[in-house]
Amino acid sequence: MGEQPYGLDTGVVDSISEEIKEVHGLGVEVAIVIGGGNIFRGVAASATGMDRATADYMGMLATIINGMALQDSLEKKQVFTRVMSAIDIKEVAEPYIRRRAVRHLEKGRVVIFAAGTGNPYFTTDTAASLRAMEIHAEVILKGTKVDGVYDKDPLIEKDATKFSNLSYLDVLKNNLKVMDATAISLCMDNKLPIIVFNLKIPGNIKKIITGENIGTIVGE
Repeated sequence: MGEQPYGLDTGVVDSISEEIKEVHGLGVEVAIVIGGGNIFRGVAASATGMDRATADYMGMLATIINGMALQDSLEKKQVFTRVMSAIDIKEVAEPYIRRRAVRHLEKGRVVIFAAGTGNPYFTTDTAASLRAMEIHAEVILKGTKVDGVYDKDPLIEKDATKFSNLSYLDVLKNNLKVMDATAISLCMDNKLPIIVFNLKIPGNIKKIITGENIGTIVGE
């Protein structure tokens, strides 16, 4: 949503799709798990009294809207893209089928995984970890507003200290807000590294892919 209070900023969408195109052009297989907080945040709605399951399903629908917007932007750049949804909405997205997703990646398509895991009470973080395992990804790149993981919020506390490397257990023990505990545990069990980086800085994705030391690495 960029600097807007709500919705889609087409400039931001275009900037992200340009970075994905660049990385895809290197021959890297790219899958994206997309959130929906710019449109609807299920946890926030449930805190105000809405049924949690209903709120989470509404959040899943928001991720499909974002996925379609990103797909449109990518395909305008001649990057073939498929949106795969964990909830059945065939008119606008393919149903998620693991083998089909892997085949799309093998054929050089970018795959956008929408609607989380398809279940309420599970976050987008958990969906990212789960899908990464299923497609045998080598790494999860977690795009955020800051350039890594800190001991406290760097946007509020000026003396916050950045970590260059963390173990999964460090994240869990110190309750560091990298991803939720379920997602971190899933990555730990399957030895899948996570790189947390600033998505707002153009070129960061390519720098990570080409081996530059960007952000914070969470691993063994």
